[in-house]
Amino acid sequence: MRIGELASSTGVSIRSLRYYEEQGLIQPVRMANGYREYSPFAAEQVRTVQFYLSLGLTTEQIAGFLQCVMKNKEAFCAEVLPLYEKKLAEMNEQIELLTRIRSNLIERIEAIREEQQSTQRNGGIPQ
Repeated sequence: MRIGELASSTGVSIRSLRYYEEQGLIQPVRMANGYREYSPFAAEQVRTVQFYLSLGLTTEQIAGFLQCVMKNKEAFCAEVLPLYEKKLAEMNEQIELLTRIRSNLIERIEAIREEQQSTQRNGGIPQ
């Protein structure tokens, strides 16, 4: 199938498919006329790439284990579990940081509102 057909069947843009090709995630055969020809298996590869992207993994990370998961279950691909654990740790750090920032913002909002209310109670004179 050609790139346009692959894009239609997977819902992924032609631009993204070309990027996946550059990253080594999919490999078309080049025809004599220069067109890319993808195997029917390419649609499954693209859907698999999309799944791993939805987990927050990068194309570089995916390239490290894609061939393995296309042939085996994830549990039998040694690269997957450590990568998941690392990604989860990164996400937990981001959540902690965002929680601290959120708390700081809530504190500042409360302080500003208290000061505004205090000023209003005192006839507009700041304390």
